[in-house]
Amino acid sequence: MSKENEICIQARGVIRKFDDKTVLHDISLTVGKGEIFGLLGPSGSGKTTFVKIIAGIDEATGGRIEVLGTQMPKLAMMVRIGYMAQSDALYAELTAKENLLFFGSLFGLRGEPLKRRMGRVMELVNLTDHMKRSVSSYSGGMKRRLSLAIALLHEPEVLILDEPTVGIDPVLRKSIWDELQHLSNKGTTILVTTHVMDEADKCHRLGMVRDGHLIASGSPDELKAQTGSSTIEEAFLYYGGIRA
Repeated sequence: MSKENEICIQARGVIRKFDDKTVLHDISLTVGKGEIFGLLGPSGSGKTTFVKIIAGIDEATGGRIEVLGTQMPKLAMMVRIGYMAQSDALYAELTAKENLLFFGSLFGLRGEPLKRRMGRVMELVNLTDHMKRSVSSYSGGMKRRLSLAIALLHEPEVLILDEPTVGIDPVLRKSIWDELQHLSNKGTTILVTTHVMDEADKCHRLGMVRDGHLIASGSPDELKAQTGSSTIEEAFLYYGGIRA
């Protein structure tokens, strides 16, 4: 863990139930300052529910979540957290620029600092030439990229990304991961969900999730070594199989 003594995200015994269905079972983990922590698991495993609770969008049925020392959910934490949902939360009738201006104002950004950040994040996601286009005319991949730009706009201390590179071409995906590594080096804490195995290998540590259970956690190398696997995919199948 990067800067072990500085824990930015702490989950203790998190449970989430919807009526009589339990979708998260007693999940506990920590994420350190500047760490890229990946949640790896198939669709329906509970990853999205878990990150929504961490972001303060949903509330746990049991257990406790703290982000930057504050118990979640807490509205005031919005300005310190960047969140990119799995489904794009954009205003389709507005242009990309108008979306950025709106979300920037929510984060307290104004004037030249906002203009500068808008230029930087749109350059990162390769949408600079499409700033004035209506979002309704964007492709699915373009909407994902704009959602990522908005999550990065206010330079949050904690960045929570739910399947951020779905529908994004390999070249741009690499540039996005390069930026995540850069942000991590500067001290941004990043929690990312994925089911893409080569992305999982880029994380400092992983939590493997299956059927709402955290079945394993550790660095990619540790998880492979512990299971005698040559790939993360083999390690995941191993851990999933012994708990099937």
